[in-house]
Amino acid sequence: MPIQLLSDALISQIAAGEVIERPASVVKELVENALDAASTRIEVELERGGCGLIRVRDDGVGIAPQEIALALSRHATSKIASLDDLERVATLGFRGEALPSIASVSRLSLVSRSASAAHAWVLDARDGVLTPPAPASHPLGTSVEVRDLFFNVPARRKFLRTEATEYQHIVRMLERLALSRFATAFSLVHNGKAVWSLAAAHSAAERLARVARICGEDFAGHVIELKHDTESLRLSGWLALPTFSRSQSDLQFVFLNGRYVRDKLLAGAVRLAYQDVMFHGRFSAYLLYLELDSTQVDVNAHPQKLEVRFRDSRRIHDFVFRTLERVLAETRPSAASAGSAPLDWLTGSARFKGVAPPNQARFTLPEGQGLRAGEDAYRGHVALAALGAGQGTGVREAPGVATPGADAPLGYALAQLHGVYILAQTADGVVLVDMHAAHERVMYERMKKLLAGETAQQQLLMPQILHVTPAQAEAAEGHSQEFAALGFGLSRLAPDQLALRAIPSLLAGRDPAGIVRDVLSDLLEQGHSRRVEESINHLLGTMACHAAVRAQRNLSLPEMNALLREMEGTERADQCNHGRPTWVRLTMTELDRLFLRGR
Repeated sequence: MPIQLLSDALISQIAAGEVIERPASVVKELVENALDAASTRIEVELERGGCGLIRVRDDGVGIAPQEIALALSRHATSKIASLDDLERVATLGFRGEALPSIASVSRLSLVSRSASAAHAWVLDARDGVLTPPAPASHPLGTSVEVRDLFFNVPARRKFLRTEATEYQHIVRMLERLALSRFATAFSLVHNGKAVWSLAAAHSAAERLARVARICGEDFAGHVIELKHDTESLRLSGWLALPTFSRSQSDLQFVFLNGRYVRDKLLAGAVRLAYQDVMFHGRFSAYLLYLELDSTQVDVNAHPQKLEVRFRDSRRIHDFVFRTLERVLAETRPSAASAGSAPLDWLTGSARFKGVAPPNQARFTLPEGQGLRAGEDAYRGHVALAALGAGQGTGVREAPGVATPGADAPLGYALAQLHGVYILAQTADGVVLVDMHAAHERVMYERMKKLLAGETAQQQLLMPQILHVTPAQAEAAEGHSQEFAALGFGLSRLAPDQLALRAIPSLLAGRDPAGIVRDVLSDLLEQGHSRRVEESINHLLGTMACHAAVRAQRNLSLPEMNALLREMEGTERADQCNHGRPTWVRLTMTELDRLFLRGR
């Protein structure tokens, strides 16, 4: 075909292909416009999963009568006027593509009234043709009605999923938007039925209640709230405790200046912060809100504005990582904590309603066995007394056991169970500790502190020649001081060759050349790397595992109490080096509920 200008209708439909993927994309664009209009309440009404009707009504500032005809014109917007504005975007939408793109693939109606107007004005788009604005009745704000999405683009419509699937995509989209703006009320109606309504959340308790409504009560009950500010950066939100891990990454939300984003840099920083406390193969859960100067981030890097580019990515990564690392380091035993394993790990008794009989199948006590008394098992520190035939076995407090107080959240040891667990009595119940897992964490954190600032170096008898790309060689030269601080002796021999003359002593025999190459790849891709620290920490973790007290080793009461006190003062003591929980608490109330006392 000869070169020719495309028609305006085809241009709009091509643009719609980038912006409008499915009904949820329409909802996103319309609700974001409503949020930009300073709305305090947004109502969304759907029919047939959004394929039949999408109606979004807000109480925002509205559109002036003389501007409403421009609202459906391509690249018409009130949010930017110059290139400088594009470099400091502070709104969710700014391109002026959403409404005309939606109008090109649907039957759209726009009604709006501004505070200065005596009445509202309505504008319709039918088959790409705009009707002249006409007077209408409507309260302050804007309503956009979208019917028969993709009616004129059958190739796009046939790729839509079932109405139930498209509806679920819209719900997930609205949930993210509701989490981004707590001060705005939201409601959703589907096929004439009210689905949910979220009131505006202004106080901390109201915000957490909205989080619980969207992310679940279990998530809201296992979070650490964080707030950290610097002169130019602010990070706030909620981190789930490491023991509230997931089999998938469905509860990971990051908002940048109020915009939901999927950013590899930020996700990597969070994953790195959880690395020391997360069980292998599990995913953390979090809600994070990062705020920074809008000139320091480019939000125009993705058609749907889901990905961003930072001016100083290394600074942002380090800020997020260091902040979360400090918060997670405080996951240690305290009097207010129920332990590092969920309470329903044992029986689910917290959900007992007093109607169904107790489910004793969860306890496997072979007949005729139970706790075996004997001086060999407990080194004489706990007296076990048989209460009589058929009456079970009791554990009595050992002589000299101190009375638990607030200064000892893990209480004081009573016994060692099967050479694996420590049983301790607290002021309000009992605590069980996995002694190997707990000691492993204590040893690991102690080794890291001993090593801090002391990177011993080992000279190689013969330099190891590394063949790299010219870009990697330049990165090695540019970061020579960082390599030296980590214990590497690295110099450039040729445009594509490096000489490795010294390595950190701890990495001897652990493929230091491979680590150098991985570091160089990270530097080129991200501008920073933590490969060396991760390798050293992995080695320290292995050393701590081998140095920790082994299962089946009998401990004396003073040794057990010493370990409990160490745990209380050790960072990340709620988990071992592999992310497993180290202790759990059962209060007297929970024990009474378990055994149906008082019923």
